[in-house]
Amino acid sequence: MPMAARVSNKVGLDEDPGNFILMHAMGPNVAGVIGTAIAAGVMIAVYGG
Repeated sequence: MPMAARVSNKVGLDEDPGNFILMHAMGPNVAGVIGTAIAAGVMIAVYGG
């Protein structure tokens, strides 16, 4: 998960050395993990034994 944020940060730093977008890039990554966990929980609740 954090690798995509690091790559985004690296691209941003290459473009403008004053950029620091690591935390901004981590937000969507964390949201995706939380969303996936919620979806998995719903799937298990609906289809699980």
